[in-house]
Amino acid sequence: MTKNAHDLTALLGSRICHDLISPLGAIGNGLELLSMTGAGGAEMSLIAESVANANARVRFYRIAYGASSSDQAMGRTEVSGILDDITRGGRVKIAWNCSGPVSRPEAKLAFLLIQCLETAMPYGGEIVVTSQDGTWRIHGLAEKLKVMPELWDRLTSPSADLDITPAQVQFALAPEMMDSLGLTAEVQIRDRDILVSY
Repeated sequence: MTKNAHDLTALLGSRICHDLISPLGAIGNGLELLSMTGAGGAEMSLIAESVANANARVRFYRIAYGASSSDQAMGRTEVSGILDDITRGGRVKIAWNCSGPVSRPEAKLAFLLIQCLETAMPYGGEIVVTSQDGTWRIHGLAEKLKVMPELWDRLTSPSADLDITPAQVQFALAPEMMDSLGLTAEVQIRDRDILVSY
């Protein structure tokens, strides 16, 4: 993928997320007004949970697939909040153990790699993200992993020829992001864990 194509992909991601945030916010506001009138019940709770989940996903996708600038920084509270919201009620838990702020491109790459790990953890597990002295470690741990080696080969050999499905697009974008940041990844896959370091 050329730099221009990569930029266009990111701009497209930003545009979609931007256009979805407003109607989701309006639905959330409408639900809040309805609850103030006494309307409620299981149906309302289900709708509210669905809207909250959709909002969390859009916020996550905005970072992972949207445009990013190196002069934008994200603090630990902001990133942890997004990750907590997107994993609420899910099988995978994510711990963001980066003490200080990170640049938007760094967060983008980490989010793409988190999604890579999630594909290998359909039965649940834990992902721990750490950054220390310029070294990042994204560690996925699970009782049972479902690994497709050819996908993981793309992280260390981006030129590998492989048809990517929409559900696997993060495996195509993460190497592009690494290349733009001048990074190379090391991937270790074992029976119950996967470690990506760069």
